[in-house]
Amino acid sequence: MNRYLKFGLFIFSFLLILIIGSLVYLQMILPNVGNPPENMKISSTSETIVRGKYLANHVMLCIDCHSKRDFSVFSGPPIPGTLGAGGEVFDHELGFPGKFISPNITPTYLLSYTDGELFRLITTGVKKDGNPIFPIMPYANYGKMDKEDIFSVIAYIRTLTPNEIKQPASEADFPFSLIMRTIPQKAEFSIKPPVSDAIAYGKYLVNAAACVDCHTQFENGAFTGEHLAGGRVFNMPGGNILTSPNLTPDKTGLGNWSKEQFLQRFKQFEDRNKLSKVQAGEMQTIMPWNMYAGMTTEDLGAIYTYLQSLNPVENQVNKFLKAESL
Repeated sequence: MNRYLKFGLFIFSFLLILIIGSLVYLQMILPNVGNPPENMKISSTSETIVRGKYLANHVMLCIDCHSKRDFSVFSGPPIPGTLGAGGEVFDHELGFPGKFISPNITPTYLLSYTDGELFRLITTGVKKDGNPIFPIMPYANYGKMDKEDIFSVIAYIRTLTPNEIKQPASEADFPFSLIMRTIPQKAEFSIKPPVSDAIAYGKYLVNAAACVDCHTQFENGAFTGEHLAGGRVFNMPGGNILTSPNLTPDKTGLGNWSKEQFLQRFKQFEDRNKLSKVQAGEMQTIMPWNMYAGMTTEDLGAIYTYLQSLNPVENQVNKFLKAESL
């Protein structure tokens, strides 16, 4: 046999073995987040349930994604009767690599999960069957929180009104279906800072709320802009474009905002009954103002203090662009 042909066959065989080995590794070994789910039983007290309800509804916004949102109303508040039942769709129209549907997290479908399995899912993104979830759920952020806060959220969602609706399974496009397996990482928990340390406590809340996910420029699966300086683009219904604003203390961001203005910006949306109606084709926002407005003024104030401590980044953002202006 011609030695060049032999060499070619050798290279082909080597590459084939490498590809097969990589696929086996991705499918059989990853995701790898360290130890299996812990054998734990979370204490469910009135105090933990109240804390979990606050976090899930107004900070981490678990209920926001795991409910149907009413986008005929400004900021798309959850539709009563759908809380925790899932059904929000994140697909190609919104720029996602597949079709991802938030699952039902009411007790009807969580009964099959132990507390340890649910804790691992929330903090690492790995389901009980070992497969990963799409990182639109910011599990990497939750894995940096205080364990006690995660325990409280689990205690709370166990109390949700059971809902029998079964949501369709999510489907990731190839090759992201494989890439997704490399994303989950072992959690690195922290201790919740004291409220008196406003900057550290505000930073903790900003992480829990995953503000960076929307308020940092993001392209082709990676953050490409300055931290919290805005610029992430969202395709909205009707072809309208929403771009997240700058949250740094530059004059193009929050540099000219007082603490009182910041608090009022949120609190003006606290009463769901006063939210304005949004007609088809009008500009809308994905920012869940109504849910964030339920945060205490102390927590919102800590977030403001932390954001004001950031390095100013000049980034003038045109937040709303209507389809006909493009």
